[in-house]
Amino acid sequence: MYDFRPAPGTPKATLYADMLSAADALTRDESDAVANMANVAALLWEFLAEVNWTGFYRVSDNEPEELVLGPFMGRPACIRIPFAQGVCGAAAKTGKTQLVADVHAFPGHIACDGDTQSELVVPVIRDGRVIAVIDLDSPSKARFDEEDAAGIEALAAMLAGRI
Repeated sequence: MYDFRPAPGTPKATLYADMLSAADALTRDESDAVANMANVAALLWEFLAEVNWTGFYRVSDNEPEELVLGPFMGRPACIRIPFAQGVCGAAAKTGKTQLVADVHAFPGHIACDGDTQSELVVPVIRDGRVIAVIDLDSPSKARFDEEDAAGIEALAAMLAGRI
């Protein structure tokens, strides 16, 4: 049994270092991408406060300009997202982290869950190509900041060869 939950009030720098260490321990010796994404989605859910969705969208095997739903925690979600739409699509298309304080102000936002107010989406890049995105949603406006983005970017970099 694994219990990786951080202590309440853990500083963000420590929280993200501990999360990265836990993700490394869970994925280091596992070659199955789906298993690794599933465990990391659950880990994000456990580690992060004020989130209502944590998970992955991966680049479709059949449509190179489309994301398809991967493992996640939260309410049911949109299954397919074109690169040209929404926060996830923008991250996939540009290869850049999307830190959105108010999703309702984001042009083309896709409302999979009407409770979501802010979002952080980080691309997972392997060999110079986006292979997936890590998507975090929150019911609080401006929930995520640059420190969150940096922590999830470090996670994405570590996972690039494991998913």
